[in-house]
Amino acid sequence: MEYRRLGASGLKVSEISLGSWLTYGGYVERENAVQAIKTAYDLGINFFDTANVYENGAAEVLVGEALKAYPRESYVLATKAFWPMGDGPNDRGLSRKHIMEQAHASLKRLGHDYVDIFYCHRHDPETPLEETLRALDDLVRQGKVLYVGVSEWKASQIAEAMRVADRYLLDRIVVNQPIYNMFERYIEEEVMPLSESLGVGQVVFSPLAQGLLTGKYLSASDIPEGSRAAKLEWMRKGITEEKIAKVKELAVIAEELDMTVGNLALAWILSHSNVASALVGASRPEQVIENAKAAGVKLSEDILNRVEEVLKA
Repeated sequence: MEYRRLGASGLKVSEISLGSWLTYGGYVERENAVQAIKTAYDLGINFFDTANVYENGAAEVLVGEALKAYPRESYVLATKAFWPMGDGPNDRGLSRKHIMEQAHASLKRLGHDYVDIFYCHRHDPETPLEETLRALDDLVRQGKVLYVGVSEWKASQIAEAMRVADRYLLDRIVVNQPIYNMFERYIEEEVMPLSESLGVGQVVFSPLAQGLLTGKYLSASDIPEGSRAAKLEWMRKGITEEKIAKVKELAVIAEELDMTVGNLALAWILSHSNVASALVGASRPEQVIENAKAAGVKLSEDILNRVEEVLKA
């Protein structure tokens, strides 16, 4: 496993990290989830991601219990807050009240004294940035959070947060967690360049486009039974014949490199210097083993150009 600095911080995270969205505490059997985490740790993956809203807290419970088997200093643990956790008017967003309550609730579910990274799961237009950042800064000063991050924030929102943090000497954002893969590239235009200049690293989710970039979907009309796409309509809508055709072209390039198309997709993401880690999901240990092979892979300029030709065709 290879490791990279998270933005301008001194924290080093594995190039491949393990997430728990749509998996742990939900449809994945507990034993498979625990074994996937164990396999990841044994492979050198030191970065584990969850959130309060994943299965309404059940994912945090499972991840926390599984990681208890290892020394706390040996891994990086992240969680998040923003989405509704109840029906009350203050059970959502990034107010001081919600952040504080959810941070403590997450620590209790995880069974940990602190998390390494606490993300603002989305931007909250109803709460002043200063209020949000002061709450996060207090958690950092209390030792309950070590680093602050955001998820799916626009470049302008990240820039404003940094201005507010610097003005009031509050803890700065060091990481953004956006969706990013060969078919979802919006961060390249503004988010990546700005983040690079401000010392904010990217930890990207859905790097395999919910499995599309593994090559397992051969037709948009023939979705394998038992797959997540078979259960989730919004995921099925993202699987098109045009994308499948491109995956097949990418598979030819991958085969020349003696790698899977999934590993080519992950290595392509990791070719971007602003990316600290690609966050993968895994319902089985074998998937973790396969994804971890992408760490340390260096793609030549020729291969990157060929990939670009396929994606832009």
